[in-house]
Amino acid sequence: MTVADVEEPRLHQHLGKESFTDIDAIISCGDLPPEYLSRLVHLFCAPLYFVGGNHDIRYKDKRPQGGVDLHARIERIGGLNFLGLEGSRWYNGGPYQHTEGKMRGIIRRLRPMIWWQGGIDVVVAHAPPRFIHDAEDLCHRGFRCFRWLIDKYQPDYFIHGHIHRHFSDPSERISVVDATKVVNTYGYHILEIKAEPKSK
Repeated sequence: MTVADVEEPRLHQHLGKESFTDIDAIISCGDLPPEYLSRLVHLFCAPLYFVGGNHDIRYKDKRPQGGVDLHARIERIGGLNFLGLEGSRWYNGGPYQHTEGKMRGIIRRLRPMIWWQGGIDVVVAHAPPRFIHDAEDLCHRGFRCFRWLIDKYQPDYFIHGHIHRHFSDPSERISVVDATKVVNTYGYHILEIKAEPKSK
């Protein structure tokens, strides 16, 4: 289950229904209170992996209980390599904001690790790639280097939040870029990902 940006009371209401009985992991793409994420861990009895969003200033002092911060690291989850990248584009100097150059540098430093781990299957980010699901105001522009990451490593999924949009059908969340499904997980979304890592 992937979550981002807004607390969803429906998760409590639907707990126990068929679509929520086999949650292997909770993936947070940011901008959610640590108490809410800790509550999801308790409700679904599933491990939590997260990246910080541009509003998650409390994470510095109060991390979600039982959560693993994915930022700038690769974590093996269910047989797949997950890479995390926190924050948004820089707009007022907050702690989880990055210039394009800074984010490019973070990705550059990760390249030896990506090679060593055999590639990446899923990218978990707060912001979207530039020109894919993003907006034109400075805060909500995506990162150009995220599109380079997709082109270079062809992950199966690039999951993000940050862009607030309501969807009448789950398919509206997804854009396909080459071999990668870019997913806006605003609110929550249930993903079924087969543990069949590609050889990179």
